[in-house]
Amino acid sequence: MRTETVSHAEQSTLRKVPTLSLASYTKGDGSEKAKFIDNLFMGLKEYGFIILKDHNVKAADLHKAYDLLEKFYGLPEETKKSYISPTAGFQRGYTPFGKEHAKDSPVMDLKEFWHVGRELAAGNSLKEVYPDNVWPAELPEFKSHFINLFNALEQAGEVMLEALTMPLEVDKDFFARMTKDGNSILRLLHYPPIPEGVDPRCVRAAAHEDINFITILPAATASGLQLKDRDGTWLDIESEPDTLIVDVGDMLARLTNDVLPSTTHRVINPQDGKNGSRYSMPFFMHPHPDAMLSCLPSCKGSGAKYPDITGQDFLMQRLREIGLIK
Repeated sequence: MRTETVSHAEQSTLRKVPTLSLASYTKGDGSEKAKFIDNLFMGLKEYGFIILKDHNVKAADLHKAYDLLEKFYGLPEETKKSYISPTAGFQRGYTPFGKEHAKDSPVMDLKEFWHVGRELAAGNSLKEVYPDNVWPAELPEFKSHFINLFNALEQAGEVMLEALTMPLEVDKDFFARMTKDGNSILRLLHYPPIPEGVDPRCVRAAAHEDINFITILPAATASGLQLKDRDGTWLDIESEPDTLIVDVGDMLARLTNDVLPSTTHRVINPQDGKNGSRYSMPFFMHPHPDAMLSCLPSCKGSGAKYPDITGQDFLMQRLREIGLIK
């Protein structure tokens, strides 16, 4: 697997997204935990991003996941399109190339993807809210492997959100209660080689902010991910293979009154004549649909910037803005 490391002429800053060890929080002593909490909070506040090593997601599982994605996206177009969910508004199953665009972007992104959502037990009332998952019959291991990866990434997210409760001055189980049975999504992305004759304004993923609480992104198979630094320059996100890149989404920014900002980022087109496929697997961690996004008292300052809204209403608003639902 290749790493998210590259040097672009556009980069004009020596700042670097910090790398933290999750084991220092889960297995460390009191001082190690306190240092992790401080570095996590300051990293997200300064950059909107951190990189995580020594986490619970097995490297072998990530490698196998990328192998499965390469096999799926190598299937014929008509086979892939048979897995477009007719009722889910692209919240489950396959979304074809050129369907999604960034908010306010006039052109489509150069990507195709598959959505895996939460598997709910029979009788769960949220089965009326969440669409059923769709699974490709051509790859028998696909379902079990990506359900397990969904659960492992969610576990890592739960630990990081718990670590944020202390600096945000909320109960230790505050986020655990908000995200229980949350509408989280594992997005399995393929950025194919850039086709000839494509609109020159199109990029693999145009500049955008994520919708959710936090995004947990295993290091992708090729470079291209950049964040917009505080001085307005684009900063390459450099990470080692098998690490997890974590960023703040709009819901957490809203909850914290932008104390933890949702940082603009993008995936640029291949550089230096390289034009191969890129695979990526962001896990978007969402709250329960009824969870209220209200400004935290510790972050209110001179006043809340945003009105209260439920997680579901905010999600639907943003999905309309990026073209996935009408």
